[in-house]
Amino acid sequence: MGRSIRFVSPLYLFAAAISWPFVKVGFRLRARGIENLPEGGFVLAANHTSNFDPWPLGLPLFPGRQLYFMAKSELFNPILKPFLLGGGAFPVRRGEADVEAIRSAVEFVQSGRVVVMFPEGTRRKKGLRKRHGARPHSGAARIALAANAPLVPAAIKGTDRLTRLGPLRVAYGSPIRLDDLRGNEIAPAARDATERLMAAIAELEASL
Repeated sequence: MGRSIRFVSPLYLFAAAISWPFVKVGFRLRARGIENLPEGGFVLAANHTSNFDPWPLGLPLFPGRQLYFMAKSELFNPILKPFLLGGGAFPVRRGEADVEAIRSAVEFVQSGRVVVMFPEGTRRKKGLRKRHGARPHSGAARIALAANAPLVPAAIKGTDRLTRLGPLRVAYGSPIRLDDLRGNEIAPAARDATERLMAAIAELEASL
């Protein structure tokens, strides 16, 4: 992965620089598989256990790459909006098929940015995975297919134990095979891609 700084806002650089020592040293963040990440834009999809997940997922890419992610549209009030936009967020109306948010994500990826998605849709509740598992959503696969871009799995471990000060572990996997799905009807193609994605995420998570 190249080290040139692309599409990284001053706010993101500042916040990441300030938090880097706390996360790297205090929470003992360790990451592997960075060499698997493509040069251009791609969709990065991971398991989701905490609102803190984007930070350990993005910091190993600092300062060269910034993560972009969807956030609830109601958060974009006049006070928070500048900070959210500077931090890489773009609005989505939860519970709706927000065509504009998907279009924005596709455009971000096509322009060379990294869009992060959590296919589980929401944070896992304690015990949820053991009882029936979090139901995956196909948004990450749809964006990757529409943008004709790589879909990269990742796994995060330790963000559900922040009060214990880590350790935090992140693993980035190789891009999911999508060539045989491109050009197919989007709904079944995204469904098949999501199944492959979730299997890869589970394998990475088990390895941490």
